[in-house]
Amino acid sequence: MKIEDKHVVTLNYTLTDNEGEVIDQAQDGSFVYLHGAQNIIPGLEKELTDKAVGDKFTVKVAPEDGYGLRDDSRVEEVPREMFPEDQEIEPGMVFHAEGPNGETITVTVLEVSDDSVKIDSNHALAGIELHFDVEVMGIRAAEEVEIEHGHVHGPEGHHH
Repeated sequence: MKIEDKHVVTLNYTLTDNEGEVIDQAQDGSFVYLHGAQNIIPGLEKELTDKAVGDKFTVKVAPEDGYGLRDDSRVEEVPREMFPEDQEIEPGMVFHAEGPNGETITVTVLEVSDDSVKIDSNHALAGIELHFDVEVMGIRAAEEVEIEHGHVHGPEGHHH
């Protein structure tokens, strides 16, 4: 069986940046996704198409096919009162906020002053070339309910 849309795929992978620093990894067969459902970055999903169990390969994913390019307009200063009054805010902290269309976005604090907080809503990996070492561990046909929901369900099913 080869990887194609509507297949559940299990991977081992190590993700590094251009300097070889490990960003993320899954080496225990715990990374499982539904191929073709946009559950992973486009550049990696494209390279996985037509691979088979046991295939090992490396993939270099450009920012445009990963988490996108950095967008300076996503760095902004917001009033300090947008954060809980009793919480200490420090650079590097990550918060979830509501975006302009009601969606949840993740923001990282860059700077803090008495009156404002400088935040960045770019993805932490935006603008970074990604290097994956991948091993395909398993492939199976997705169940209809997984296809309908757009993601993999575990052995006990899935509760929304």
